[in-house]
Amino acid sequence: MKANYVDADVEEPNGFIFLKPKIENVSNVEVDIPSINADKCQKCYKCVNFCEFNALAIAKDEILVFDKLCHSCGGCKIVCPYDAISYKKKIIGIIEKGISDDIHCIRGLLNIGEAISSSLVKTLLNGLSEGVNIIDSAPGTSCNVVNTLNYADCAVLITEPTEFGLHDLKRAVTLVENLKIPFGIVINRVIEHDNIIKKYCEDKNIRILGEINYDKKIAELYSNGNLLVDNDNYKKIFINLSKNIEEQLLCR
Repeated sequence: MKANYVDADVEEPNGFIFLKPKIENVSNVEVDIPSINADKCQKCYKCVNFCEFNALAIAKDEILVFDKLCHSCGGCKIVCPYDAISYKKKIIGIIEKGISDDIHCIRGLLNIGEAISSSLVKTLLNGLSEGVNIIDSAPGTSCNVVNTLNYADCAVLITEPTEFGLHDLKRAVTLVENLKIPFGIVINRVIEHDNIIKKYCEDKNIRILGEINYDKKIAELYSNGNLLVDNDNYKKIFINLSKNIEEQLLCR
């Protein structure tokens, strides 16, 4: 069964570089930005005091709107007693859909200069197709990662056997455990079979779904925009990985 590929790393999506889909559809993603009616506004500043993101501020006798800080929550309009706030639309990015070898590909792409990407991620993931969706999340444990995991049935955490890798892995493990999402680990750039990531996983009784050895050839293929799964030397790694994900995470 073919899966759908979804690149939810909207600030730096790179999956299309490798899959090279033929783009069939492009749509804008809009958010609501508050607009203050100066004739109705009585300078009570309830909207300013309400906004936790400092998207509204007092400047002499007017209220300033910082649209790049606005999360479009709608709260400012609700607390305004004078009906002085309306909303205008702002395009923050696009969603692209295409086909690559019968794989349906979709990605979000945040406009350059935009600071808030959560609305784009949510719009992207709310429009997922039925079937298996492989979601390529942003790295780390940011708000976008949390938003992505809210749509996930399981998670595959990718790390490498370094102190930095272990530090970030611990944060990611805490996140998926708090969200109660089944997960497993893939260790990338393995030089020694016994390493700090493997010891951590054994101590915590965490599934290791697969390992990818450190290999200069992999870096060369990746740098040229080639998929490792298309290379006969590495295909077996990903076939085994997909089987482990299905058996250990999906078939539970």
